[in-house]
Parts: sequence; structure tokens; C-alpha cells
Amino acid sequence: MKICVCGKGGCGKSTIVSLLAYSFKQQGKKVFVLDSDESNNNLYWMLGFRQPPKDLMDFAGGKSTVKHKMHAGFSNGEQESGMSTWEQGITRLGSIPAEYICSNNNIRLLVTGKIHHALEGCACPMGTVTRQFVKNIVLKSDEILLVDTEAGIEHFGRGVETGINCVVGITEPSLESISLAKTIHDMTISSGAEFKGVIINKYNSPSQQALIANHLAGEGVPVLGSLEFSPGLQDACLEGKPVANLDEVNKIDYITKELLD
Repeated sequence: MKICVCGKGGCGKSTIVSLLAYSFKQQGKKVFVLDSDESNNNLYWMLGFRQPPKDLMDFAGGKSTVKHKMHAGFSNGEQESGMSTWEQGITRLGSIPAEYICSNNNIRLLVTGKIHHALEGCACPMGTVTRQFVKNIVLKSDEILLVDTEAGIEHFGRGVETGINCVVGITEPSLESISLAKTIHDMTISSGAEFKGVIINKYNSPSQQALIANHLAGEGVPVLGSLEFSPGLQDACLEGKPVANLDEVNKIDYITKELLD
């Protein structure tokens, strides 16, 4: 199963992805996490790794090569969402060299690419590499791919969701986040993927949770689950510690079971 996790910046996407990864692992799944957010660089320590793997962008030929292929495609009238820019036609995760994957106890991390320097240009090449990787990779029955997308909805325009099975939205207590959840819901449907629902994150009271759920229901957006604000989780994120042993992993088991069902 290939799952995209989407939401506004700061809503807790990377944190939820990490918790989902540990929860799926507890249920006997081999979990692959693709960090496709070109800006944030925090997933690796949330998942217990000392450093991130090499960028898949380098495995795809390098940013300049991908940009050149994109420019040639645009010149030929191609749309970005349909371009082919990989030099390697990978279909199995086992064919990726070890330096591009961090591995630890059935959780593996891959990174599309990051903006490492000022003035290096837009992040469009990262989007095309993510889309092709997600679309082409073939998973075994006991494997899960979690895609941590960049903030917002630009990945929909790049066609990332055309290669996945379902989308999970993350919302926090703000009207901006709730409004974006509706947009994510609608764009998921139009992409051809299944929208599994929204996880209400960081709510501070049952009444606030109910208020957010009512807002979403009024927009026709289903709720997949909820995770209350946690000082312990916040401290772990502040200190750069893995979230593996926090109670929140068990608290979302019902969400991963629902996704598997």
C-alpha cells in the first residue's frame, strides 16, 4: 500500500508519518518512508537515524540532469505530471543502492532531495523524481510506503498522487488547516486516489476536537482519527529524539488498522 500524508505547514505531517511508521511496524509490516519535503529535514531523527540517506535525486542523475530533461520535455509540449526523467528504471526497492536507504528494524527511510544551497533554483525536479519513484515502485504484500509530502498542495499539481493508493490529510486547530483539508480531499478524488480521511492533530480538549470534526463534516470531509496535543511528543520533537517509544504510537494503532482494512 502506498499512502500520501498531506497538510499545511506545521500541522504535524512528519510527526504523524513517524508515528504511523512505528505503528505499522508493530503490526508486522515492512515500512518504507519517503521524505519528499524539500524544505524540512527532521524525519530521520524522528525515525531513530543519526543522519539521512543520500538524496534519490542523485540516484536519478542529479538535479542538473533532471532539470535538463524537464526543459527538453517542456520544449516538446509535455506536461510535468507526465514526464520521464529517471535515468534508472527502478521498480523494486531492493534494487536501490544501500547509501540511498537508511534501515533499522523494518523501517527504512528514503529522501527525494533537499534544497541544500541558496539560489539553486526551484524544487520542481524533486517533484518529478518523487512522482516517478512512487508510481513505478512495486511493493510486496507486507510492505507499506508512507510519503511525507511538502506543505500545501503543490504535489497534486505535479501528479504525485496518481501513483499512490490513498491519501491521509492532517489538520490542526485552525480554519486555514480545515479549509486546506477540504481542498486536499477534493484534489485526491480528482487525482483518482482514495481519500481515507483526516487525522485531527494537536487538539487541546474534547470540545475543540468536536468543533473541528463538525467543521470538516460540514465540508463533507471524513475524519479518520484524532491525536490530542502531547507535551511529551512536543518535548521529543524539541530535543530531536525518536518518537518510537511514546504512548502516541499505540494511540494511533486503530488508525493504521483502519488503513489496512
